[in-house]
Amino acid sequence: MSRYIGPRNKISRKFGIFIYGNKKYFQRKKYPPGQHGLLRKRISKKSNYSNQLLEKQKLKYSYGILEKQLKRMFNIVNKKKGIKGNLLLEMCERRLDNVVYRIGYAMSRYSARQLVTHKHILVNNKIINIPSYLINVGDIINLSIKMKKNINIMNSLNINKNNIKEWILFNNIDMSAKCIKHPTVKDINEKFNTQLIVELYSK
Repeated sequence: MSRYIGPRNKISRKFGIFIYGNKKYFQRKKYPPGQHGLLRKRISKKSNYSNQLLEKQKLKYSYGILEKQLKRMFNIVNKKKGIKGNLLLEMCERRLDNVVYRIGYAMSRYSARQLVTHKHILVNNKIINIPSYLINVGDIINLSIKMKKNINIMNSLNINKNNIKEWILFNNIDMSAKCIKHPTVKDINEKFNTQLIVELYSK
């Protein structure tokens, strides 16, 4: 699956949770898109496989991850000890584009990914333009000098200043952030039934 570039409100309506698009629009129409969307919500009964597939798609759309990437991540966590679903979700959180979003440099993961690919993000004083780059404890994330004066980033930081996660330590002086511990499932606002995803990939 390539990255989704179609109507974004439809994605939120498809899964019944706000992923991206217009939040006010989603609040008005919390039922599946299409001519009979509201009716489908009332009478639809999904199979176990359908629920597994939808949960996987929800995770992919939320984090902007491609199928190959998610499968590769699952293969990595599947070799580790612990709850596989939690490990997978924590790995998604450690992606650089997500961390940039969590810091508050951007209002969405899509915008955060653009900052990364356009070489506006530094990790330990080195430009990293790979959105899937995994952040580790002790890593310091910062903006390029040019982007520290960007009005959109300043506004985003101001809006999100009270929403920074506990595993991120933000420095107001130089606008940098430090990863002080690995994120856990408790640190994640979005709710995913990762057990369904593990069951799907374990077949």
